[in-house]
Amino acid sequence: MSDSTPQTNQKHSHGETMSILLGAAFLMATSAIGPGFLTQTTVFTNQMKAAFAFAIVVSVLIGLVVQLNIWRILAVSGLRGQDVANKVLPGLGYFLAFAVGLGGLAFNIGNVGGAALGFNVIFGMDQTTGAVISAVVAIVIFLWKDLGKAMDKFTQILGFVMLGMIAYVVATTMPPVGLAVKEAFAPSEINWTVVLTLVGGTVGGYITFSGAHRIIDAGITGQENLRRITVGAANGLCITGVMRFLFFLAILGVVVGGNKLDPGNPAADAFRVASGEVGYKIFGVILWAAAITSVVGCSYTSVSFLRTLFPFVEQFYRFWIIGFIIASTSILTVVGRPVTLLVLAGSINGLILPLSLASILMAAYRKDIIGNYKHPVWLAGLGWIMVAFTAWMGWGALKGLSALIK
Repeated sequence: MSDSTPQTNQKHSHGETMSILLGAAFLMATSAIGPGFLTQTTVFTNQMKAAFAFAIVVSVLIGLVVQLNIWRILAVSGLRGQDVANKVLPGLGYFLAFAVGLGGLAFNIGNVGGAALGFNVIFGMDQTTGAVISAVVAIVIFLWKDLGKAMDKFTQILGFVMLGMIAYVVATTMPPVGLAVKEAFAPSEINWTVVLTLVGGTVGGYITFSGAHRIIDAGITGQENLRRITVGAANGLCITGVMRFLFFLAILGVVVGGNKLDPGNPAADAFRVASGEVGYKIFGVILWAAAITSVVGCSYTSVSFLRTLFPFVEQFYRFWIIGFIIASTSILTVVGRPVTLLVLAGSINGLILPLSLASILMAAYRKDIIGNYKHPVWLAGLGWIMVAFTAWMGWGALKGLSALIK
């Protein structure tokens, strides 16, 4: 696959299939493990301390149910999310594409802002310069001849870099792990707006579809691939869960000591408190890696929602992705306030989740979409519970969005 064009039932060797599935898992995970993930985790850990562990556990469990449903149903159908939605209800795919694209743009503005913050930490570079350089790096990925493999390797390498560096900082902060585990299952405080924001940053909006669209583009579809597809979806959530909890522990070890974090770049300040200037520079690398992989994942997936709906997008697919990156960068340099945008984007994506998940679940009962595949009743049931749960959280969180914007 040289241009991420859908190739249903394409034959791959076992090694190629596993590599693509791992790449899809990392594409989904690194889309979720972006600067919003780092900033949200820092902001909410600073506010809630160990009680934030409960929100992490709930968001990961919701994410697992969501991803298993979407990966399996889309893979069996061989269709992208917008095409399945249009078959379920004519016009729904267009609305979903618009919602995901708008949420993806908001998130990508934050992603570029995170990359700019990363360069500021590493080199002391101003926001505009850091954003532009980061955008150029992302654009180069989409100019690569074999786009699919370029994305896979890029996200995998930087994903492992982030995991290793965060684990190192956790070892230096000595967080109260026992208290965190207790709060994860018996919380002293529950904030559903925080849970929704985490869900939005874990599987909301475009993130829900990033890995699934990647395997569809690669032609890894059909019931014969379901077991491996299921493992791939679970792997992506496991990577996300481990990263989020490790990062939470690193920040928790800092804030329980009563340290006050810089609101302009709270996560970087936490790493500096934990490990001095070395920790501060390490965080800059983590932040930039998280941001640039999320720019790649967000741009790829958001534009993929337009490809089958508008022929002119399909014809100039790479250039639309590049334009998406340029638009995100331009808005960021004018609007600024990347920390606020990163938190807000998670809430916007969380509001999209009930709509996107419901549209895919409805396809599980349509033979003209999934053929003779029998979607597990227990998995569909949990999926509908998540639709109701996230819709309820989203309704309540609408009242809190104005506070996030201020």
